[in-house]
Amino acid sequence: MIEYNVTTIRSFTVFGAMILLMFCAALFELNAQFTKDKSIQKGMFKEEPTKLETVTGDLYGTLLLPNFRVKYPVVLIISGSGPTNRNGNSPLLNGENNGYKMLAEGLAESGIASLRYDKRGIGESSKAMGKESDLKSDDSINDAILWCKLLRKDKRFSTLTIVGHSEGSLVGMVAAQGKNADGYVSIAGPGRPAGQIILEQVRPQLPPDLLKSTEEIVAMLTAGKVPASVPKELYALFRPSVQPYLMSWFRLDPAIEIAKLSIPVLVIQGTTDIQVTTNDAKSLAKAKSNAKLLLVEGMNHVLKEVPNNMDRQIKSYGDPSLQIAPQLVTETVKFVKKIKRQK
Repeated sequence: MIEYNVTTIRSFTVFGAMILLMFCAALFELNAQFTKDKSIQKGMFKEEPTKLETVTGDLYGTLLLPNFRVKYPVVLIISGSGPTNRNGNSPLLNGENNGYKMLAEGLAESGIASLRYDKRGIGESSKAMGKESDLKSDDSINDAILWCKLLRKDKRFSTLTIVGHSEGSLVGMVAAQGKNADGYVSIAGPGRPAGQIILEQVRPQLPPDLLKSTEEIVAMLTAGKVPASVPKELYALFRPSVQPYLMSWFRLDPAIEIAKLSIPVLVIQGTTDIQVTTNDAKSLAKAKSNAKLLLVEGMNHVLKEVPNNMDRQIKSYGDPSLQIAPQLVTETVKFVKKIKRQK
């Protein structure tokens, strides 16, 4: 496990509590350009920039389309927590892994379109967020719903499946409720409320006084109440400006939300994920009686095949040369192609 202590609380914020993440650069740029050019030459798929207008500003994304003239399925890829962009990369980490980009390309090669986007406040969508204190998880959910509506109107697409990764799993399962999507896929999605996960991760790491403060703060935020004060050692995690977001996040229980879905559900979890466990995936699958559970042997949190070695795990978060786990792509393709449009 990753070691956390008070002096490295900001690193803890990156790796643990917020369930963040995604991890040279010049090498990637050359490789990405080559890959893109080769794909275009082969006529396998094409990119199309996409914009979603919202009341607080525009959100931007990338549609990756198979080069077909017939209708095909489309997948909405929702990224994980923190400043993770449409490709699966975070400026908080050393390097890029391009996990979502690789997933989108794998889907396109099998005749499935996808839309991945920068969340408000992130990347090209940075101007769509005002103050940090104004952001709530409801905003992420509503944005996903708006993207769904935009895709629903596009006559090129036969069905719509939401794929949510990490925190995006929870966002996606709420957004998929109603008739917003025809299928839903959770990848590395937590199966417990975020507050519980934070406490589990800090309990072995913090001294008794700070642990007591953390427990009290989590309890108050879960109840929708503002803590009277935050110790300076915990400020990076529980600063007042992020508390509205944490309140809205902590109140959601993934096991309850996934049970509300009336569409086909696939729960995918890697066995070498150092952030989310296979028990989380099993909890989600158990909560949704007819959900399919897939455990991908050797897949970590950023979708790469990496053993349970901490050095190699950390390096994989910033290594674009590592390809994503093939089974993740093949099983997602099989699931999406079986989806029928909801009436």
